[in-house]
This record gives sequence, C-alpha cells and structure tokens, in this order.
Amino acid sequence: MSRSLLDGELAEKGLRGDLLQENRIGTKLVKITGSFFAMLRGTVESRKPARQTSLRSTAYLDGLRGFAALMVYVVHHEGWGHSNIEGSNSFLEDAFGYKGQYYFVGLPGMRLLFTGHVAVPIFFVVSGYVLACKPLTLLHAGEHLQLVDNLASALFRRWLRLYLPIIAVTFTWITIWHVFGLRHTDSFSDPPESTFRDEVWKWYCDFKNFSFVFENEPWNKYDAPTWTIPKEFRGSIVVWTALLSFSRFTRNARLCCEAGLVFYFLYIVDGWYCAAFVIGLMLCDLDLLAQKNNLPAIFYRLSKWQGRIFLTMFITGIYLGGVPSVTNDIEHLKESPGWHYLAMLKPQAVFDFRNFYRLIGATLIMVAMPRLPWIKGFFELSFCQYLGRISYSFYLIHALIHWAIGDRIYAAVGRVRPGHEVVAAAWMNRFTLPDYGPFGLEVNFLVPHLVLVPMTFWISELCTRLFDQPSTKAASYLYNFLLDQSTVSERR
Repeated sequence: MSRSLLDGELAEKGLRGDLLQENRIGTKLVKITGSFFAMLRGTVESRKPARQTSLRSTAYLDGLRGFAALMVYVVHHEGWGHSNIEGSNSFLEDAFGYKGQYYFVGLPGMRLLFTGHVAVPIFFVVSGYVLACKPLTLLHAGEHLQLVDNLASALFRRWLRLYLPIIAVTFTWITIWHVFGLRHTDSFSDPPESTFRDEVWKWYCDFKNFSFVFENEPWNKYDAPTWTIPKEFRGSIVVWTALLSFSRFTRNARLCCEAGLVFYFLYIVDGWYCAAFVIGLMLCDLDLLAQKNNLPAIFYRLSKWQGRIFLTMFITGIYLGGVPSVTNDIEHLKESPGWHYLAMLKPQAVFDFRNFYRLIGATLIMVAMPRLPWIKGFFELSFCQYLGRISYSFYLIHALIHWAIGDRIYAAVGRVRPGHEVVAAAWMNRFTLPDYGPFGLEVNFLVPHLVLVPMTFWISELCTRLFDQPSTKAASYLYNFLLDQSTVSERR
C-alpha cells in the first residue's frame, strides 16, 4: 500500500494527527533509549552495594519477594504480549493437556514461571512473616512494653511506607503523559484528560478514594497492579491485632488461636488474603520457637522424615500454585487434567477457588524453602537479593513501562493487537521479527525484553532511591518527631 493511500485512510478515520504524534513520540523514545543504555552500566556499577560477608537468617525471604515481583512481570507480559493470538489465554492459563493443548508453558512447574499468579499470595505470606518477626521476638522474650511500642510504631509507619511511593510514581506517570505527549496503551484505564490541571484533579480524586483501605475493592486507575496494596495494609492490621491479642497467652494457646484465625479466614469467611498474613505470622512464630527447641512435641516426632516431608511439600506447593486460572468456574477445574479430585477440596466459603489453591501452594513453598538448602541458597544469591531490594518499585512501575514503551515495541516487532491502530499506529510492524519458537518463547516476544528488562530494572533502581527508601525514612522520622519522648524515657 502506498504512503499517500495510507495517509488518506488514516485521515478518513481521524487518526492522522495521532500518527504524527506517535512519530514524534517514537523519535523521543529512541533518543531516550539510547541515552538510557549509555548510562545503565555506569549507574549500576556506581550504585552496586558492597559485597556482604554474611546474610541475615531471613535474607531468603527478600530474595523470594524479589523473584515473585519478577514473576508478576512475566505473567503480565505473557498475557499482554500474546493477546493477538486467538486462544492464548487458554494456552497460558489452562491445565497441561486440557482439550489436547500441550504447551511447554503449561507444564506443571513451568506454568508457575510463565503464569505466576502465585506471586501475590507469596507476597502476603512473606509480609505476614516479616511484619511479625520483631514483635514475636519481643513477645518470646517477655518484653511486653517494648512490644506495644513496636506495634505502635509499625502501625503508624505502614500506611506511609505503602502509599507514599504510589503517590510519587503515579504523579510522575501522569506528568509524563502531558509533558512528553506519551499516551498510555492500558485498556484498563481512562484516556488522559485534555489538560494537566484536569488530570491532576482526576488523579487526586482517584487516589483519595483508593487510599481508603476499608472500601470493598479499592482500585487505582493509574496503576492497576496496586490492587494488592489495600490488602497489604489490611493484612498488616490483622497481624498486629492478633499479636497484641495473643501476647499474654501460653505457647500452645497462641498457636491454636493463630491456626483458628487461618481456619476462620478460609473456611468460615472469604478472607484468603488475611489467612495468608496469619499463616506468615504462624510460620514466623514456629521458626522462632524452633530456634529455642521449644516447638510442640509433634514436630520433633516427625524430624527423622523431615527431608522427605519438606521435599514433598515443595513439589506439591509448586503444583498447587499453578492452579488453572482461565476461569473461577469450579466445574472447569474438575474437567482439567490432574485437578478433578483436588477441586473437591475447595472450601465453601471461598468464592474464587484460584486464591485458595495458590495460597496453599505458597504456604507449602514457604514452609519447605528454608529446610531445602539448594532452594534457600538460590534466593540468597546476589541477584535475588537485589531483586528483593528493588521489588516494591519494580512492582509499581513494571506495568507503566509496559504500557508506555513495551506495548509499542510489541507492535513494532509484529505482535500487533486490536487497539494498536489507535494508540500505536506509527509503531506497527516497523521492525517485524519472526514468531518462530514454542508458544510463550517466540523470537518476536523475547527480543523486546532485551530493552524492557534492563530498562525496568534501571527505572526500578531510580524509584527505589527517589521514592521508596525516602518514604520509609520519612515515615520513621515523622513518628519519632511526634513521639512523646518523656514516655520513652520512663520505660527505659
């Protein structure tokens, strides 16, 4: 098709202005990408932390959290990058062998890496563990006054630590729209407003509603993956409330109450994410008791089989964490190969069975991991530790980079989907690459990540230093500034 004919068709559709705008955006992005790679090596080297001689006992949890953030990146790109292929959602999300579909990405174990929805319950269980660690240490030591002080400080700082980075990231995001004229390609969000002033007002209204964590399902229109953050805050409150409530109980009574809460949130009400946090709390409690050889007797009776038990738990967790996720229809799960009988274990109270199986999988993985040195060692590698350090920023910005740049690169290499003719017309089929390779690992799917992965890492590093770490420090500073120092002195 001639260029003049193409221009005529675009003009008839009212898209010529958008095409010219996309050309200007393309030029800007090429320049930005070039300068980005020039700075990347120096930035990483100059900010590379000194090698640690020893790791904290819970360092593997940092690595697990970081790796889970990377899994979220993969699942979002796999789904979005293959949305141009009919049936792709079934290929990615259905069980291996469902209706004759045999794809490498659907293999048990592999599907956890390519469709890693289990990352979210992993986040929640890890958070429950980490949030409970210091308070439980004080509780076990009988330091009840310090326990109250610790919980007060943690509760005050938590909202600021979670939400200040979201404020900074989303405001920067809308500013980029209007300064660079870069329209996002997110189909879940509204198009940009006509003026920056209108955009700021809309952003403010959206965030103030999102910030009320007790709303049923708060949603941030500017950064969809943040749907988990209100649940993070609610789960934090559950953990600290439980710790305070159980702090004067005996060991066995406390453990029974923790187990009772898990049962309540899974089998009485649909509170799976609260159960995840309490499971993290309970695992931390048991680990601290194990350090003092003070576990309930049943655990010591099983110790001679612990190697086999934990390996079985890990493999089972991998399998359950990859539950078919194409729909929340339990009948569909019963028809899936390898899941008919497992589907019968779904609690009546849980509306979406996928959350239940993912949580059980995440729990089994968490229990087994520190007892399997080869697994624990992987998450203690410097790469996973680095992922853990930038994980929150990585989680917040990965989708924004996808919508601003990644989707346009997909269009450029030939992965064109409906809607590209509106928001990325100038990028369509610019540098077409072959789609050779197994589903989920095609050449024209993997090549864009040669740009997207290092760019996402680099911007995550910047956001960690500019937004995440300062937010943590600001919350701590504000708490200490407001603290009545006389009460602190009296308790010493």
